[in-house]
Amino acid sequence: MSDAPMQAQQPAAGAESEPVLTVRNLRAWYGTMGDPVRAVDGVSIDLRAGETVGLVGESGCGKSTLGRAIMGLLPDGAAVAGEVRYRGRDLVGLPQRDLRSLRGPDLGLVFQEPMTRLDPLVTIEDHFLETLRAHEPDTDTDEMRRRSLAALAGMGIPPTRFKQYPHEFSGGMRQRIMIALALALNPKVVIADEPTTALDVIVEAQILQILADLRRNFDAALLLITHNLGIVAETCDRVAVMYAGQIVEEGPAREVFTEPAHPYTRELLRSTISLSTTGLHYIPGAPPSLVDPPSACRFHPRCPNAMEVCARKDPIEMTPGAEEGRPREGRVLCWLHGPADEIPPGGERPLERGEIALAEEA
Repeated sequence: MSDAPMQAQQPAAGAESEPVLTVRNLRAWYGTMGDPVRAVDGVSIDLRAGETVGLVGESGCGKSTLGRAIMGLLPDGAAVAGEVRYRGRDLVGLPQRDLRSLRGPDLGLVFQEPMTRLDPLVTIEDHFLETLRAHEPDTDTDEMRRRSLAALAGMGIPPTRFKQYPHEFSGGMRQRIMIALALALNPKVVIADEPTTALDVIVEAQILQILADLRRNFDAALLLITHNLGIVAETCDRVAVMYAGQIVEEGPAREVFTEPAHPYTRELLRSTISLSTTGLHYIPGAPPSLVDPPSACRFHPRCPNAMEVCARKDPIEMTPGAEEGRPREGRVLCWLHGPADEIPPGGERPLERGEIALAEEA
């Protein structure tokens, strides 16, 4: 991926504000007994106040690692490089004490699987009190309880449930409790990691409404990590498509869904199911190992439009439509969009299927 600075995308809502959070060329590795896992490799993205950005891609592409790298929550043995700037302050390399002070009042994270994130031996009341005491130790306990109950009420959870334990709640209610915990300190940036996974469609709609209210009422910036393209189409201003640790396409959600620029985005959209679906579509092959990803374009072993250049030379980040003289908002990492003068002679020839299969086996 090109290391050139990405041009910041303007939010669909029309806000002209500066980004609250700016990520530039972020890389994250996990140490192993052998070679490291390059889970995030050169990612750049902006989040603005009052904006929702959807982050989509197959399992194992690095979405959750990106969210945790932004928060500084990667485990021991992981390494991070690049820039994560929050209001002009670079969070990469910041001492853990300073990072902890930002988590909660500035940066909030809604985890996957709330049953594994909530302590089964601690009441919901004590979860809230622990959170508030960690960041606002001078606040009166009665005031902490009042704010906690207000946060829960905003999620539709009555005060009679305040002293109950996590196992006494349904999956949807536990997810709402996780969101309430994240919002209790009114963070300016919220990263929601698969907040609707394994929930029925009614509870899912409730969770999405809560997140929409968060953006509207608190002017928070929201990064929504999900597999569900329907949720992204319904709730997000912009969408970033991630594959094998890299963002391969980003732009306004409406444009990405109606005119996808990257073959991977197009194949993802073809794989969705609707009432008009007459057959199942899938992308041949599987996402590559991030220990030893394919050379050049990482999608070329599975791409139906792969050219010879795709297997030999890293793609250059481009504006969709620029080569045809009709540029549109966004960016794409694909040789189909040029630049033509960087493609070597013969590089536009289709990549032979035998070469694709060989690369896939590798």
